[in-house]
Amino acid sequence: MDTLQPRADWEAIGEKWFRKTQTYTAVFDPDLDLDNYVLVGAPFAGAVALWRDDSKLHESRPGQSTKPVIDIYSLSGKKIRSIAWDKSSIVSLGWSEDEKLLVVSTDGNIRCYDLQGDFSHFSLGHGADDYGVESCRFYGTGMVALLGNNTFVTVSSYTEPRPKLLANPPPGQIHAWGIISPNHTLSRSVEVLLNIGKTVHVLDATDCDDRFLDIGPFSHVSVSPDGRYVNLYAEDGKAHVISSDFQEKLLEHDSESQTPPLYVEWCGSDALIAWEDEVHIIGPGDASISYLYDSTRVHVISEIDGARLITNDFCEFLERVPRETLEVFGQAMESTPASILLEAVGQLEIESPKADDCIQLIRGNLTEAVDTCVNAAGREYDIHWQKRLLKAASFGKSVLDIYNSDDFVDMCETLRVLNAVRYYEVAMPLSFEQYLTLTQEKLIQRLLNRHEYLLAIKIAGYLKLPTNRIYVHWASTKVKVGTEDDDTICKLVVERLSGKPGISFEEIARAAYHEGRSRLATELLNYEPRGGRQVPLLLDMEEDELALDKAVESGDTDLLLSVLLQLKKKLPLATFFRTLNARPTATALVEAAAMMDNDNTLLKDLYYQDDRRVDGASVFIRESLKQPDARTTSDKLALAAKLLSDSKETSFEVHALKEATTLLRMQETFDRDLTDTFSGLSVNETMFKLMRLGYHGRAKKLQSEFKVPEKVAWWIRLRALVAKRDWNEIEDISRSKKSPIGWEPFFNLTLQAGNPRLAAVFIPKCTNIETGESITMYEKCGMRTKAAEEAVRLKDVDSWERLLEAAGRNTTEGREIERLGQTVFKK
Repeated sequence: MDTLQPRADWEAIGEKWFRKTQTYTAVFDPDLDLDNYVLVGAPFAGAVALWRDDSKLHESRPGQSTKPVIDIYSLSGKKIRSIAWDKSSIVSLGWSEDEKLLVVSTDGNIRCYDLQGDFSHFSLGHGADDYGVESCRFYGTGMVALLGNNTFVTVSSYTEPRPKLLANPPPGQIHAWGIISPNHTLSRSVEVLLNIGKTVHVLDATDCDDRFLDIGPFSHVSVSPDGRYVNLYAEDGKAHVISSDFQEKLLEHDSESQTPPLYVEWCGSDALIAWEDEVHIIGPGDASISYLYDSTRVHVISEIDGARLITNDFCEFLERVPRETLEVFGQAMESTPASILLEAVGQLEIESPKADDCIQLIRGNLTEAVDTCVNAAGREYDIHWQKRLLKAASFGKSVLDIYNSDDFVDMCETLRVLNAVRYYEVAMPLSFEQYLTLTQEKLIQRLLNRHEYLLAIKIAGYLKLPTNRIYVHWASTKVKVGTEDDDTICKLVVERLSGKPGISFEEIARAAYHEGRSRLATELLNYEPRGGRQVPLLLDMEEDELALDKAVESGDTDLLLSVLLQLKKKLPLATFFRTLNARPTATALVEAAAMMDNDNTLLKDLYYQDDRRVDGASVFIRESLKQPDARTTSDKLALAAKLLSDSKETSFEVHALKEATTLLRMQETFDRDLTDTFSGLSVNETMFKLMRLGYHGRAKKLQSEFKVPEKVAWWIRLRALVAKRDWNEIEDISRSKKSPIGWEPFFNLTLQAGNPRLAAVFIPKCTNIETGESITMYEKCGMRTKAAEEAVRLKDVDSWERLLEAAGRNTTEGREIERLGQTVFKK
């Protein structure tokens, strides 16, 4: 192998070189004639799906099933899965970027299968079941379908499918069409290129623009994987390669074939045309490279950097030779620093002094040569040449004084991963560019879909990626396909995953539940440490009480409240309350939430269920305070009293509620019969208002009804008379011999109301005042002479002298005060 240079089988079109790499041989069973099948491959070296071509006759063989089936194989011919098909006729197959198979039937129903055989489904709608689906085009996350009425329906996401109609195309027969994926359009939405007549129209969600071509009609419209170019293959056998914006015509190639090609595809960004046993890479004019396959049918799968050619016997990868590889192995080999460095390591192996001469020759470009060898190693499939190139790079960087080896180390790691997944048992022959585009995480996911768990764990550990998803996927598959009993599987899963960080037992339990193993799911959930992950699945499993207990144990009030809300919607109210009975925390949270939301109906039901009569009555009382009219308020209070009436401990509360009800009804009568409103007033305030308005009889009836004490009634009467300034009535009362509240209140209130004359009338009747206070009272009434008389009567010389000084000795009032004192106070 050392003597055979990689460039030996290269072929050129102008300055572009192409090479084929045979990745697998003896791929498919000889009995499986690919000529009779439609073959569709997933991107990034993914699986291939085979479906019998209904347009061809098939040989019937004894023992062979006649039921339609979709077979999924790896690129090395290893069968991954068979999918029995019993639905409508299949019109198209396609793959998503995450390696899920899309099966489109003529009635517009679509099933999306993973490699485990599980599927989701949706319908295109928009009349697809009436008009039928004619053809489809697929891209990474979505698809476009042409219906029988010449309308286009697009789906932008398989996980959340929302089929939408695109703009209406112009009338006429659609000869061919293709799509530009949203990743490569300025509008970030899919664009359809459709050929009607001699021209091409560009169709999107809102518009349809004519590109004004006159070279059609076309049998194929094919867009390059990077969305930059379009190959329009005309019915006269000519291929027109133009830019996708239709601004530049790149080349025109005449195939000189009257037979339409089976494939008009792309080898990276180079146009490819294939017939049954011929594959052409085309260039300008008549320039092309032809690859002939004797008596065997070849299928083509486009990739971002090449094309896969598949026959019964082998799988090949056709690509343009990468720039780094050209620099190392190209025709001008001696002129590039990288090729000289590769020659130097060869001389070193035979201990020739020419090795040093080579290094000295490229000393100024040695760093560039090392980088080129490292990158070229990544583009090689042959392990021998990978090692030779990395050895050359290692030799070169050992000579350099300063060199950052990170890229070299990364490439070594990458090649170990690529070689592992290229192995025929795994059969994912990724190129370096495909690996970078796919990403390490998605590569791990593809390995999991194939149940390559050991390899996935080794690669994840090697690349320092988390492994918890791998273990969870293994366990989820185990609970779905394991034939052991539930206890054995649970024990096995727990033992294998014990101590491993980030393991979601909830996800494993959910897989068990969906497989119909509810008991196993419940057991596995006991090992899930996060209550927030346990509870949703328990609810789905109808394990309501267990879900509630787990939510209570978690201490997360938001989670608990969420569970309670779901249970309330789901269960009859009586059952819901019975579920709460033995769980005080849950009951308290329901009560608090109902109070916050002012959900009095729920509170009353809750209190009734728990026989909490006082709390139930409190709800009715709170409601009564918000009622707009007295009758409704009294009805609410009556209901509260009824709730409490059976208990001796609440007799006081019952009496108070009954009195409140009676008051409200009397006030309602007053409101109706009188000229003022009494709603919302207390008993005392109602009596006060009645007396002030002159309805003393009604006030007396109210006093009798509510057994208002006589002293309180006198106070209310006094305040009412003073408020309406009924001095005559007050004066009549002053003639009474006895007042239950004494006469001081009469003096104080009358004086405050501005009637000192009447207030003075009550001073002699105030018998419970301190000695000398009567003097002050007369002073407050402005009767200084009367106050002096009182001071003389009480023989209070100090008060008399103070009054005399205040009046002045030379005034009439002063002389009168002095005269009063002379008879008692001798100077």
